[in-house]
Amino acid sequence: MPDPSTTPTTPLATLLSAGAPVPAHRPWPRAVVDAGIWQTAALQAAQGALTLLSLWAETGMVHMALFDAKTRSAAVLSLDCPDGHFPSVGALHPPAIRLERTIRDLFGIAPVGLTDNRPWLDHGRWGEETRPAAAYAFLPVNGGALHQVPVGPVHAGIIEPGHFRFTCDGETVVRLEQRLGYVHKGIDRLMTDAPPNRAAALAGRVSGDSTVAYALAFALAVEAATGTEPPPRAIALRAVMAELERIANHIGDFGAICNDAAFSLMLAHCGVLRERVLRASASCFGHRLMMDRILPGGVAADPDGAGLGAVRDVLAEVAVALPPLVTLYDTTTSLQDRTVGTGHVRPDLAARFGAGGYVGRASGRDFDARRDLAYAPYADLALEVPVLPEGDVNARVWVRLKEIDQSLRLIATLLDTLPAGPVSVPLAAASGEGMALAEAFRGDVLAWLRLEDGLVRRCHLRDASWFQWPLLEAAIEGNIVADFPLCNKSFNCSYSGHDL
Repeated sequence: MPDPSTTPTTPLATLLSAGAPVPAHRPWPRAVVDAGIWQTAALQAAQGALTLLSLWAETGMVHMALFDAKTRSAAVLSLDCPDGHFPSVGALHPPAIRLERTIRDLFGIAPVGLTDNRPWLDHGRWGEETRPAAAYAFLPVNGGALHQVPVGPVHAGIIEPGHFRFTCDGETVVRLEQRLGYVHKGIDRLMTDAPPNRAAALAGRVSGDSTVAYALAFALAVEAATGTEPPPRAIALRAVMAELERIANHIGDFGAICNDAAFSLMLAHCGVLRERVLRASASCFGHRLMMDRILPGGVAADPDGAGLGAVRDVLAEVAVALPPLVTLYDTTTSLQDRTVGTGHVRPDLAARFGAGGYVGRASGRDFDARRDLAYAPYADLALEVPVLPEGDVNARVWVRLKEIDQSLRLIATLLDTLPAGPVSVPLAAASGEGMALAEAFRGDVLAWLRLEDGLVRRCHLRDASWFQWPLLEAAIEGNIVADFPLCNKSFNCSYSGHDL
């Protein structure tokens, strides 16, 4: 069967054929193009023919990853920037705006034509001139009786920092603007010249609630770059860990959303279930969050029968305990009154921003990296992607609940068919370029890297939150201020994953 990304009739193939191919890039093609082709690609993303997967830079060059939903193919276009600038993608396609502001902050390459020239990660503490945080120019809103409500960056709960500037007409939110970047850690720089295992540990710490997904995306990218095939047992164990991570986070979010609707009983029950999942993960894989368990070439630990039995036991416990909680949620009028119709995200916006995970699927975007850019072992598993059209808090809850049910089935299948044999192999080669997408609980995580002489020369990691945070700004408009915690938790975007 021909690779759709190389079929001349596809948009990606047309763009790639106009550039110079990079032979060492796997599994999808990369080509160096000129400014005209770059702008054509941006226009096609803006028109919906292609989906922007990410945008990043290195010294003297920018890269754009794209996805063709019709052919389920991906590719990377690269543009040389010898003069330190490039045609802005964000000028045509708003999902690129924050990524371009980040490129300028980190690499000094200017997106020409970008209408928002404010810094993103640089909070005025990097250069010789110190700018106070209050100097940040929030977008103006005009109106007679409007007032502003500033929230954060320090919050009441034990959560990461982020500033939210509400402009309100009475209690109704007219505009929300976010300012993030407070937890910038310099992950890109820390990964430069690191050996793969050291870089894998950094990848697993980008966003702690998705440590398995990040480690998996990074490992897949390294294995693609080097042509390494991990053992079948390692592949299956990786999927078990990924689905356990999904279950734990979805259960936790379910309880937290209900708690933000003043139904704390659900938070207590879900907290107990989530703790059971974390303890079973620790029993099986040696760490509650399964951090550092996935490495390029395989996994770091081979669970014994007792560990696998603990996972089976917790699957049975969740399968019994969760349905009554779902029924309670669905039949509690006070809960339904808060979640149904609140925080609506239009399907066209979800599609335009390429929103992944429950944010996109609850607004009709039928995408899941496990299926659409399939990686082992998911291509051989019966995977159903729950998609709902309503786009409100309630829909985002239900997508989570349906995914929990599916993850329970997937893990049971994986354990029943778990292969014997080794759990890791040495990396096959020392150089090459690789890219991968792995489906985290909140959506697709992208990893792109270049290996030279056994070291990571450049690595870019992109969280699903990059394309979800802007949609939260849209979702809260027209809702009351008191519903923001509910909307925010129904998104549960990552601060840390967004502030690389």
